[in-house]
Amino acid sequence: MNLITVNKALEVVVNNSENFGNEEVDFLNASGRILKENIYADRDFPPFDRVSMDGIAIAEEAFNKGQRSFKIEGIQAAGGPQLTLQNVSNCMEAMTGAVLPKNSNVVIQYELLTIENGIATINLEAVKSFQNIHLKGTDKKQGDLLVKENTLISAAEIGVFATVGKTVAKVAKQPKVMIVSTGNELVEVAENPADYQIRRSNVFTMVSLLEKLHIKAETLHILDDKEILLSEIESLLINYDVLIFSGAVSKGKFDFIPEVLNELGVKKLFHQVKQRPGKPFWFGKKNKKTIFAFPGNPVSTFVNCLKYFYPWYYKSVGLNFENKQRAILSEDFYFKPELTYFLQVKLNQIEGELFATPISGKGSGDLANLVDADAFLELPDNRSNFTKGEVFPMLPYRNF
Repeated sequence: MNLITVNKALEVVVNNSENFGNEEVDFLNASGRILKENIYADRDFPPFDRVSMDGIAIAEEAFNKGQRSFKIEGIQAAGGPQLTLQNVSNCMEAMTGAVLPKNSNVVIQYELLTIENGIATINLEAVKSFQNIHLKGTDKKQGDLLVKENTLISAAEIGVFATVGKTVAKVAKQPKVMIVSTGNELVEVAENPADYQIRRSNVFTMVSLLEKLHIKAETLHILDDKEILLSEIESLLINYDVLIFSGAVSKGKFDFIPEVLNELGVKKLFHQVKQRPGKPFWFGKKNKKTIFAFPGNPVSTFVNCLKYFYPWYYKSVGLNFENKQRAILSEDFYFKPELTYFLQVKLNQIEGELFATPISGKGSGDLANLVDADAFLELPDNRSNFTKGEVFPMLPYRNF
């Protein structure tokens, strides 16, 4: 069987992305979602000439005529209506965030003043026009674009929404996802497994990986029984946008998933990728339903979710899916099979550069080994020797 390459598999996956529509959410609940509208300034930013230092507001012309002591006329408080400096030979105290009083165009901070008996003396020999004043409209003008559509919303965007009075944000609707584990050897997390059993873990790893995308996935376990699988999966295809399977996609006698999906009318787009770990990956579609069937070994599931599901999701919601993250191999490495190899590595930042140190594991079933690593380094399939100092793409799963 000719295996599909990693690059071709990724191309097929992202070319089968889906648009799940939009929804409106309270702006405070929009963090981590993908914006589906442009946000414009509803007025100038700042909306008035804004005092940026606590101090006094004066007329520059009085200072330039040699005046250094100014009688305090009043106080311009932040949040108060604009006052007028009645006598340009006087000054007015002005607080940070306040509107600049009329007839003034310079603010001198308190640290450069001596104030006695209502007289402020400036301990400074030169001033500039609009010193310590944030002029109206210098940040943005009314109608300017503030946040573009297809932006991943962060705390910064939440602040902009609040500033322009945007209480409800239009965002990409999340897909409805079911993560399915199969296998008679699996028991629930809270159970004590027999010697021949293990607890379900892959599905919860994927739940956590999808939570990073703000997708609240559901989980289900189905036994390795073809008739039960047919019945359960037929229902899931009706009720969910995406099905992610963990296990039962290899060549074992109880690996029924490809056969069951075929009988249910799911079109296979590929099965088996030229990679390790994660080679038995199966991908298909039925109408607008997308099916990722990952091999059951935990490291395989983990790397395939990062490599394929993440870019598929990014493309579906309108984000750029290209992975530009790179790391430097810190020591020589050898891998003989002509497969793309996702090498588990520990990352270290040294003088601004990111170095990847191989972590030895015991294969794709070594779940605990993921804890010791930070990322997968993607080594190409056309060579066996990889040299210290070479730079390769990486799939990080910790922040660096």
